[in-house]
Amino acid sequence: MGSFTSTGGRGITTADVDPATGALTPVGATDALADPSYLALAVDAADAPVLYAVSETKRGAVGAFRPSGAAGLVPLGSPVAVDASGPTHLSVSGNRLLTANYTSGSVSTLARAADGRPTGPASVLRHHGSGPDADRQGEPHAHQVLPDPGGRWVLSVDLGTDSVRVCALDAASGALRVHSEAALAPGNGPRHLAFHPGGALLYVLNELRPLLTVCRWDAAAGTVEPVAEVPVAPEGGSGAVRAYPSALVVSPDGRFLWAAVRGLDLIAALALPGDGAKPLVTGSVPCGGRWPRDLALDPAGRRLYAANEHSGDVTWFDVDPLTGLPRRAGSAAVPAATCVVFG
Repeated sequence: MGSFTSTGGRGITTADVDPATGALTPVGATDALADPSYLALAVDAADAPVLYAVSETKRGAVGAFRPSGAAGLVPLGSPVAVDASGPTHLSVSGNRLLTANYTSGSVSTLARAADGRPTGPASVLRHHGSGPDADRQGEPHAHQVLPDPGGRWVLSVDLGTDSVRVCALDAASGALRVHSEAALAPGNGPRHLAFHPGGALLYVLNELRPLLTVCRWDAAAGTVEPVAEVPVAPEGGSGAVRAYPSALVVSPDGRFLWAAVRGLDLIAALALPGDGAKPLVTGSVPCGGRWPRDLALDPAGRRLYAANEHSGDVTWFDVDPLTGLPRRAGSAAVPAATCVVFG
C-alpha cells in the first residue's frame, strides 16, 4: 500500500490478507522512497516478483523492491529518474516501465534489466495543449499511462488537455510515438481509464466533472471513440461539496464497475449489462473514510479496497455478487494512503 511520506505516510506498507474475511493486518513498511504514491507489481526474467513505485516528487523517480518474506521489501538498486516532475501513475509494458508525469505533462519510459530493476536514461514524450479550466487545465497534466490488453499500444490520459492519447512504443529505444488522440468533452478533466474485459470498450473517469465517459476501443486501428457519458455523482451547485472522482475498477467478469469519488467520499456502483456499453448506476456507499484516492479488487474479485488518503486508512468491502453493491467489512490504519496492490 502506497502513501505520501511528506504528509505523514509510512511509505510502502505491506500487509497480510485473511483469505476468509479479507481483513488486512499491516506487518511492515519502508520509507526508502519518498512519496511512493502509486505501485505496480510485475515479474523479472526469472518470474520473480518485483514491486515498482513512483516517487511523486519534484524530481520524479521510480524505485523497485523485491518482496522477501520476513525481510519485507528489499530495495532493488537505486531509484531512477524519469526526467520529469510529479509522476502519479506507472505500469509495465514488456521490458519497459511507463510513468505518467502530472506536473510536467509528459509520459516517460525506462528500461527494465533482467532482474527487474529500472535503468535509465528515460525516454520522455511531452504532451501539448490545454483546457477551459484555468486553475487546473492551463497546461498538460498526464495522470495515467498503461498498455492496452493486447500489449500493442500505450494509452495515456491527460487531465489538462481533455484527451486520451494512443501511442506506439519502440521496445528497443523506449520511444513513444503518438498514433491517435481522442478528444473528450472540454472541462471534463479525464484522470483514469479501465478496459472492459470484452475488449471493445474502455471507460474514462473524469476528475473535474463527475462523469464516466464510455468509449469504443478499436485495437486493430489503435483508436478511442467517446460514445456516451454517465454521471457517477451529483455535480453540486453553489455552496455544495464538489465531487472529484479518482479511481475506477471493472470486475473481471465485466458485470460491474466501481468509481471512487473524493469530496463526497463515496463509492459509486454501476452495472454493465449486455456488452457494457450502457452503464447504469445502481447505488453508492460511503468510502469508509475521507478522500478515496484509489480502489482495488482482490484477486478473486470478491472484495473491494479503498485507499482513503485524508483519513489515513484502507477500508475493505464485501461485494454482493448479484448486485455489485459493496458492503463495508473493516479497515486498517494506513496514514496518507494512496494506492493498493495485491501480490
